[in-house]
Formats: sequence, C-alpha cells, structure tokens
Amino acid sequence: MGAGGGNDIQWCFSQVKGAVDDDVAEGEGGSSTENKIQSHSRGEYNVYSTFQSHEPEFDYLKSLEIEEKINKIRWLPQKNAAQFLLSTNDKTIKLWKISERDKRPEGYNLKEEDGRPMDLMVEASPRRIFANAHTYHINSISINSDYETYLSADDLRINLWHLEITDRSFNIVDIKPANMEELTEVITAAEFHPNSCNTFVYSSSKGTIRLCDMRASALCDRHSKLFEEPEDPSNRSFFSEIISSISDVKFSHSGRYMMTRDYLSVKIWDLNMENRPVETYQFDWVFYLYSVVMTGSYNNFFRMFDRNTKRDITLEASRENNKPRTVLKPRKVCASGKRKKDEISVDSLDFNKKILHTAWHPKENIIAVATTNNLYIFQDK
Repeated sequence: MGAGGGNDIQWCFSQVKGAVDDDVAEGEGGSSTENKIQSHSRGEYNVYSTFQSHEPEFDYLKSLEIEEKINKIRWLPQKNAAQFLLSTNDKTIKLWKISERDKRPEGYNLKEEDGRPMDLMVEASPRRIFANAHTYHINSISINSDYETYLSADDLRINLWHLEITDRSFNIVDIKPANMEELTEVITAAEFHPNSCNTFVYSSSKGTIRLCDMRASALCDRHSKLFEEPEDPSNRSFFSEIISSISDVKFSHSGRYMMTRDYLSVKIWDLNMENRPVETYQFDWVFYLYSVVMTGSYNNFFRMFDRNTKRDITLEASRENNKPRTVLKPRKVCASGKRKKDEISVDSLDFNKKILHTAWHPKENIIAVATTNNLYIFQDK
C-alpha cells in the first residue's frame, strides 16, 4: 500500500464494475453480465482476460454436487512473459498459464510505442490438475517461498504438493480423530511463512494458531508454537466458540508478524510471543494490513484503522457516489437513542449487503472493494 495513512487520505470514487442491478442472489457474485466503467487520473482497470476455471461436477460415489465456485486464487512469481496462478474449488486445484500472443495469422508484428504487439490474444491454458487428494472442502492454498511447493488445506488435513507432480501429495497435518464423535475443532486456514520455506501456520475453529516446522517431522501434528489468547471466564457464552473461530491468517511481508481474522476482530501476533496478540482491532469482516487495517462490514460499509494515530473511519461502497473525484463521506452508525444528522440507524442497515473481500495496491493508495456483485475501486484525491 502507499505511505499515507488511511484516515489522512481523501478517498475518491474511481471505477465500478459489475451488474447495475443489485438484485443478485447470495453466491452469484462474479457472474455479472455488464461492465460499467467510470474512471479518472491514473488510468483505468479493464478486464484483461476472462476464463472458466472450474466446471460443475458430480461425485457419484458420495452423491454430492461439486460447485464450480472458486475458493482461492494464488499467483506464482512471473516466469519470462507468462503468468502462472493456482485456483481451487472445493476439491480440485488447477495450475494455469496466462500468456499473450499475436492473434493475426499474418504475423505482421506491428508494435505499439511501448514495444508490445498491437493485436494480442490472451490465452489461459491449464497446465496441471491436482485432484482427488481432499475428502473435505479445500479452504486454503499457499505457495511456498521456494516456489517449488505449495500446501492445500481442508477441515482435517493439510497436504504438501510439488508444482511439477500432480498424482501424489504428502499429508503433513492430520487432525482427524479415530472416532469422529471426538472431533472438537477443524482447520480453518493455512499459510506458508513468506521467507522460511520449512515453516507454516494453520488456524482452527477454536481460535488457535499452530506454527509447524517441516524439518522437525514429516507429519507436523506436533506444533512448534501455539498462539492462543486466554479466554476471560466471565465472558464465556454459548457463542464463544463461534466468535473465536479464525477465518483467515496472513503473515506480514517481513514474516515477523501474522494477522488473524475471527468473527469480531483482527489480531496482530508477534511470532516471538505466543500467549497474546500485540494488537487487537474490533471489526466486522476481512482485512489488509501494513500501517492501516482495512476491513469489510455490513451494508456495503468498509472501515480503516490507522495503527499510528489510532483513528478509524467508516466509508461506503455505493453507486450513489460514482462520479469521478467524488470524495467519500465518513459514515456513522447510531446504535440507539436519538439519531443525529448524517447518522444511520443500526435498524436500517442491510445485513444482506456485505463486503467480504478487499485489497490494497502494493505501491499506491488505490483500493479495491468487492460487494456481492460489484467491484469498486477508490483512490486518493
């Protein structure tokens, strides 16, 4: 992300893509039939290529329909002119090669000013299919820093793959009990350390994070470190386990810290301190972090928390503010009592509209926010 803090920036509308009609059923996000582009200044983001990653399948052995819905996408480092990515649905992981070629048979090879061919065709071709290794739904894939291996995780197991080998993987974590009635937790996310190729972490539905070292044992059922915040007994309730379940885990670029997401908060952990997080932010949905935490919320709201100034701001992704250079106004929610001007009553929030995915440009103050069926891009003024 850029150097500026999230609260010191005047965020402006840049683009919106997707269906104009908001009446899209839950789970249909990404199947839009119309692109609407409005942009200014630093260029516009246009569709580079579209391809079908997975097709619907049917598991006749289990009488189970396998959806084409993509759970995770991970880019590999670029090789020459081609890009490679891994994509997975619930059961099957695919390695794709994304490349460009001159689509004219004459091959005149006319060039633009930047030296690129003028008439390009983008091709996405499946290079490898990694299938039949997971009994339960895949929730995570993570590329190792050696760029030769990756891991995939489901509810009870984590497998280690070599990118060149499709017919076998190595089971590195297995938490399935001998008697399934004794099952007390499931794996919710897994991620390789960004610099140490032998180290990875996985989170659980009980709110714990385990750090494992593949050098210690081929089967990493015994963790090297356990990150867990002691629960206050006075706060214990029926919903405690639901609230504490971790949905995502990410490392900082340096690998010194990791960020976890549970139902109500984002927590920052120092890998050298297991007993409690160094920072906790109460929020509503997923995140990106450097010096600013960004997270989605309900009613198409998203929030930013500046770790330096400790200030936070709530903004809205809405088509009502889709004119170029329109500065987003802070939104405030009134929990109860008399509502002030420009405040929104909590009773009027639309809990069917929620932002589950956000991303921050790695070098500039440009953010992307995904609603159910639209992708909004905002940038600093």
